[in-house]
Amino acid sequence: MNIDYDELYCNVDDFCKGFEPWYRASLISSGTKKRNRQCKMSLSEIMTILIAYHKSGMSCFKYFYLNLLKNKDRLFSYLVHYDRFVSLIKHAFPALVCFLKTLEGTITEYMFIDATPMPVCHNLRERRHKVFKGLAKKGKTSTGWFFGFKLHFILNTFGEIVSMSVTGGNVNDRSPVMDLVKGITGKLIGDKGYISKTLSTELFEQKVTLITKIKKNMKNILMDMTDKMMLMKRCFIETVFSSIKSLNILIHSRHRSPINAFTHLFAGLINYQIRDDKPSLDQLVKLHP
Repeated sequence: MNIDYDELYCNVDDFCKGFEPWYRASLISSGTKKRNRQCKMSLSEIMTILIAYHKSGMSCFKYFYLNLLKNKDRLFSYLVHYDRFVSLIKHAFPALVCFLKTLEGTITEYMFIDATPMPVCHNLRERRHKVFKGLAKKGKTSTGWFFGFKLHFILNTFGEIVSMSVTGGNVNDRSPVMDLVKGITGKLIGDKGYISKTLSTELFEQKVTLITKIKKNMKNILMDMTDKMMLMKRCFIETVFSSIKSLNILIHSRHRSPINAFTHLFAGLINYQIRDDKPSLDQLVKLHP
């Protein structure tokens, strides 16, 4: 895939010019003097490479970086050795989290909420897994058991991420909902797993209406026709999940550092947010009227 490094770098560098001074001023000092040796690569360059990797469609970051080394005179002024770059990845984590925050989608009248698993290893290797020991948990979805994390998303009708949260795989889908909807008003469309009288009441107090299908043992209720039509389009969020998973950022079992793994996760989500071909509800309506 052809990547416009100039445009990507300019967008990232504009963000870093405001982020780095604020971040340095926000750090809490331990009181001991430490050596502050400047890296030959800037934060903007590190972030650009991480985001560009997910744009490339490659499944091996080492191969992608070694390929960059061959073209460093044309693309970058200086590239460090691969092992050195791997050690620098963790320094980009706070910046990538804040950068994704600035790219959050707009709040629309109707939004979609759901969770998707992020396994970190095969179920048979759960007891031997060491990288995410104490962090990853065993959970179950409609497709079966997995060992890892859950990503909770709220998406608008344009396919943009409005809010997200990362939890252990054993966390109930309803648990992080109140944190996700802070500052959000409108109608939230979810599956039957979000049915809860207590949750619906708490959401209603924050001017958020939860719309779901009913279970077999529940009484039928009247629903606005527009709400019913939007509920029928709930599969839209599965389309977004498929688009994100096609970038190989959710299912990855070769990480050797938790912070590097989450750095790649946020870099991949940033790549999704800045894409021009994100799935949107308008496209889905045209395909399935």
